[in-house]
Amino acid sequence: MDFQTLCTFNTFKRWWSHYGYGENLQDVIEQEFKRTKGITYLDHAATTLYPESLVRDYFQDISRNVYGNPHSHHPSSRLTHDTVERVRFRILQHFNTTPEEYSVIFTSGCTAALKLVAESFPWSPQSESEAGSLFCYFTDSHTSVVGMRGLTSAQGAVALLVSPQEVENMAKDEAQGEDVICQTAHLFCYPAQSNFSGRKYPLSHVRGIQTKHLYPACDHQGRWFVLLDAASHVSCSPLNLQECPADFIPVSFYKIFGFPTGLGALIVRNNAAGILKKTYFGGGTAAAYLSGEDYYVPAANISDRFEDGTVSFLDIIAVNHGFEALDRITGGMHNIQQHTFGLARYTYMLLSSVCHGNGRPVAQIYAEGQFESPSTQGAILNFNLKDSHGQIIGYSQVDRMASLYNIHVRTGCFCNTGACQSFLGISNEQIRRNLQAGHVCGDSIDLVEGQPTGSVRVSFGYMSTFEDCQKFLNFVSECFVEKPVTVDQVRLEKLKAATAASHGVNEDIPIRITNGEICKVDGKEKSTEALRGFGHRDSNSHGGAYTLTNIYIYPIKSCGAFEVHDWPVGPLGLRYDRSWMVVNGNGVCLSQKRERRLCLIRPEVHLPSNKLLLQASGMDTISVPLENNTQTHTSYRVCQSKVCGDRVETVDCGDEAASWLSDFLGQPCRLIRQSPDFTRDMKKKPIGAATTTSLSLVNEAQYLMINRASVELIQKVMSSRQDDSEGDQLLDTQNVISRFRANLVIAGVEPFEEDNWPHLIIGNTRFVVAGQCGRCQMIGVDQETGGRTKEPLMSLSAYRNGKVTFGVYLTHQLPEGSTETGILSAGSLIQTQSLK
Repeated sequence: MDFQTLCTFNTFKRWWSHYGYGENLQDVIEQEFKRTKGITYLDHAATTLYPESLVRDYFQDISRNVYGNPHSHHPSSRLTHDTVERVRFRILQHFNTTPEEYSVIFTSGCTAALKLVAESFPWSPQSESEAGSLFCYFTDSHTSVVGMRGLTSAQGAVALLVSPQEVENMAKDEAQGEDVICQTAHLFCYPAQSNFSGRKYPLSHVRGIQTKHLYPACDHQGRWFVLLDAASHVSCSPLNLQECPADFIPVSFYKIFGFPTGLGALIVRNNAAGILKKTYFGGGTAAAYLSGEDYYVPAANISDRFEDGTVSFLDIIAVNHGFEALDRITGGMHNIQQHTFGLARYTYMLLSSVCHGNGRPVAQIYAEGQFESPSTQGAILNFNLKDSHGQIIGYSQVDRMASLYNIHVRTGCFCNTGACQSFLGISNEQIRRNLQAGHVCGDSIDLVEGQPTGSVRVSFGYMSTFEDCQKFLNFVSECFVEKPVTVDQVRLEKLKAATAASHGVNEDIPIRITNGEICKVDGKEKSTEALRGFGHRDSNSHGGAYTLTNIYIYPIKSCGAFEVHDWPVGPLGLRYDRSWMVVNGNGVCLSQKRERRLCLIRPEVHLPSNKLLLQASGMDTISVPLENNTQTHTSYRVCQSKVCGDRVETVDCGDEAASWLSDFLGQPCRLIRQSPDFTRDMKKKPIGAATTTSLSLVNEAQYLMINRASVELIQKVMSSRQDDSEGDQLLDTQNVISRFRANLVIAGVEPFEEDNWPHLIIGNTRFVVAGQCGRCQMIGVDQETGGRTKEPLMSLSAYRNGKVTFGVYLTHQLPEGSTETGILSAGSLIQTQSLK
C-alpha cells in the first residue's frame, strides 16, 4: 500500500471509527459551512468557524425582540436581564456545575479574565513573620498567563516557573491538609491543554495543588488556589468541573462557537470568589457608594461585583444560539473530542512516517506522546518540515505555499514562548540574539543562523473533515517531499499498535509499504534532484557580460507594470515607482492577494504633461497629476494608511479616480499617494549602506531585481513537472518575468548567482544588495489576464527545497547631499562580484 492509498478514507476508517455525528458530515458542511468551499481551514485553535444557522437564528432573535440595557427595569431590560441569566446557567450546565458552586463573570475574552484575576487576587509581599505570595505557572503557558507576572511582581509576589515534570516528581506522599496558621494566598496556573502542542495536562492537578500534595504547594505553607487555563481545551473537549473543581477558569467563546468574538468569561468557584478584591468600581458593581467620601460597598452578587459597566448583552445572547447550534449539529463535546482527535491522530501518523526518497523524515513533530488517546492529546499538531538533507524549512515558506493551495495554517510560536523554547531547543540567550537580528513575535523571520524561530501548527474543529487531512497531506507530499515518496513502515506499525492498545482500536491487516510515487510525467519518474544541473555552467566562468535588459516601474502598488527605457532615479528609487496605491472602503491597502483584477489596470506616467494615466479594458482613460499641491486642492485630504506594518501618511487623489477604480473593481475604492512631506525609512539597514534608506510604498526595499537565467531555469523545472492537473500550457519567459514584478531584469549570469552578490554598479549608480525576496501566492497571478495558477511557486519551492525566494532587493547609494543619482538605462552594463 503506497502513500496515496494511505491517504484514503477507507484507511482512515480502519484506523479510527469515530467520524462525524451520525448523519452525513458532508451534508452538514453544505448546509452550515458552504462558505468554506475551496478552503482547507486548519487553524481552529486560533478560532473555529461558526455555522450559518447560528448567525441566522441570532439575527432573527434580535430582529424580533427588543433588548434594553439590563441595568434598567422596564420590560425590554427585564427581557435582557433574564436572557443573560439564562446564558450564565447554560454555561455552567455545559461544564457540569451549578450556580450554587460557580459564578460566571463575563469579560471581553480569556485574556481579560486572566487580567481580572491578576488585578484582584490578594497578593502579599514577604514579611518578617510570613513568606510572600507565589505566582506559579507552567513553562508551557500562553503569553496572557505569563503576562500576569507584571501585575503580581509589582505587588511583591514571587513568580515561580514550574516545569510539568516537577509537579509530580517533587510531590509529597501525603496531602498536607488545611493550613490554619499561614493564610498567605498563592496561585498556581496551568493549561488544561497546550495551545502549542495540544498536550493535555492531568486535570487531577487541580485537587493535587489544592490539597498540597503536588509541587510547589507541598513545599510552601499557605492557601493554594488553582487557575485552570481552559481556553484551548474547551474548544474540542468536555470539561467537568465536578471532577476538577478549579478556583478560576477563563474561557473565550469564539474558540468554541466561532461567534461571537470579543466575549469570554471568568468562571469562579463561589468559595474562592471572596478572596478577590477590586479597587476600581464601575457602573452596576456597587451596592452603595458616596461621591464625596471614600465609601463604597460592592454588590453582593459575584457576577455583578466584577462586571464593570454594561455587559455586551447582545453578544451574550449570541452564546445561547451557539450552544443550540453546537448541540444540534454534534450532539455534544464528547462527540467533538472523538471526531477531532481521530483527524489529528491520522494526520500525525502519516506526517511523522512519510519520508523523502532518500529515507530521511519529512517532518519534525513537536509532541510529548504519540497521539495515543484523546484524554492526553488534543486536536493540535505542531511541526516543522525538513528537506531531503535534514535541514529545517522555514515556517514562512510553508505558510506561503499553503496559501497558494488555500490551506490555512498558523505559524510562529503561537503566543507560547516557553513551549516554543522547550520543543525547538531555543535558549534564553538565543531569544535575545534573535531580537537583535530583527526577529520579533509574529513576524515572518523563520530562521536565524539556520535555526528555526518557530513552527507550523494545524488544528481541527468539529466541522473538519477527512478531506481536510487529505488535502493537507497531499500538499506536503507535492511541495516538500523529494520523490519518490516513501513511508517508514516500522514507525507506522508501532503507532497503530500503540493507539490500538490504549484505545481498543481494531488492528488493520498488515500493510506492505512501497515507494509510493506521487508525481509522474508521461509515466516516468522525474526527480527534482535531477534538475539541479539545469542551466548551470562552470562556476568560474560568467559566460559573458552582465546586462540590464529591462526596467519596469509600478506607479500604483499592485497594478500593472509600465516599462521604460531611460528613467530618472530619485531618493526613494525609480521615480514614481509605487507612489500610489488603491485602498478599499475601510482605507485598507488592496493587493493582488485579495483583488487580482488590479493587474489589469495599466498606469502610465506621462512626464511632459505631468500626468498619471489610468487605463483598463472597457474603461475611459482618466488622469491624475503626478505632483499634487495639497494647498491648491483642498478636496485632497491627508490620511493615514499602512504598508507592510508601517504607518504611512498619504494624500487622497480625489473623487474622479475613486469612482473610476470603484466601477472597475466592483467595490468602493480610493486612490491615494504617499505624501511628499512624509519619510518612511527601511526597517533593516543593509550591510554596507552608508546612510538611512528612504522608501516609497514598496514592501521591503527600493528595488527588486531578477535574473533571466534564473527565470529560464524555473521554466525548465516547470516543464519537467508538468502534468495534466495544471491544465495550462507552459508559461513563456515574459509571462514568468511579469509574475515576479521586478524593477530590474538582468541577463548574462548564472542562475541564482545574484543571491550571492553584496553589491553591484549599473551605469554610474552603485547598489547594495539588501536580501532575497520571499515569494507568495501573488506570483501565481497571470499579469495579462488576472487568472491564477499554482506555478511558478510550486516549481520554485521544489527546486529550492521549500525555500521560495526569487530575486534580490537593492538599495542605491546616493552621493552625500544628493537627491538624484541620474538616469538608469536599459542595455547598461553591470559590474559586480560574488561572495563565493
